[in-house]
Amino acid sequence: MELTLAQLQEMGSSGFPGLLGIEFEEAGTASVRARLALEDKHMAPNGYLHAGTVVGFADSACGYGCILNLPDGATGFTTVELKTNFLRTAQPEITIDCEARLVHGGRTTQLWDASVTDPDGRTLALFRATQLVLR
Repeated sequence: MELTLAQLQEMGSSGFPGLLGIEFEEAGTASVRARLALEDKHMAPNGYLHAGTVVGFADSACGYGCILNLPDGATGFTTVELKTNFLRTAQPEITIDCEARLVHGGRTTQLWDASVTDPDGRTLALFRATQLVLR
């Protein structure tokens, strides 16, 4: 079954992506773009953006991309490794963006890179995920 980005958005609305409030904007054959309006719930106790918010945001974008780009015969995927480099932080009441890009789309694995940016286009974090294709 092929899914559209709108169908995935609906499916994720009651799960973790919905809990975070991620809005998926577009998806192509090798990329996904998403937005997240930052609220107090996304912050660490120090008032700055929680690292888990950024990881969940980027991982969700990469995961949606993986689902939309599964090879023939695949039934799903699971993340086997992820890494994030944090370059700066943010505070509430701004919207951050994520662009996830397919680096490798093989029969058994996919590799996705994502960048999370602030409204001025400054990079907050660089993210990489390796996905195992399930059959």
